[in-house]
Amino acid sequence: MKTLVTYLTQTGNTQKIAEAIYGELEGEKDIKPINDVADLEGYDLAFIGFPVMQFDIPPKVKSFISEKTAGKNIAIFMTHAVPEGFEAIHSWTGSCKEAAAGANVLGSFDCQGELAQPVIDMLLQADDPQMQEFGKMGPSTKGQPDESRIQKAKDFAKEIQAKL
Repeated sequence: MKTLVTYLTQTGNTQKIAEAIYGELEGEKDIKPINDVADLEGYDLAFIGFPVMQFDIPPKVKSFISEKTAGKNIAIFMTHAVPEGFEAIHSWTGSCKEAAAGANVLGSFDCQGELAQPVIDMLLQADDPQMQEFGKMGPSTKGQPDESRIQKAKDFAKEIQAKL
């Protein structure tokens, strides 16, 4: 079995999770930034990761998933700045399921990552009170993803690979 771990990262959070997943996989495997992946030919399984940006999947990742995953076994992982279980995560990432409609989605994983200081500053200066509240959450994200979240990503990798 050959597995690919591919990801988009801006601040390194998603890359940390990608590396944790990659480290747990058995068999032949590759890890590559999504910009370096032309297609999923030759892979039996692909883990696709991204940060939630502007309350959605980055357009580049959405296009990749909708155009390149039909008929493929995939697993999705994402990082975001809010605590796991935050209600809005489901609406933010709902378009991922739509984009992956032609794929065999074996599972998904999400975890909190550290919110970059420039984003915190922008949110705190926003006119929208909800955006200001997100900005106030910024300091609580320092050091994320922590070891417990990285371990959960490793467990996710094993769980997904065991499905094949």
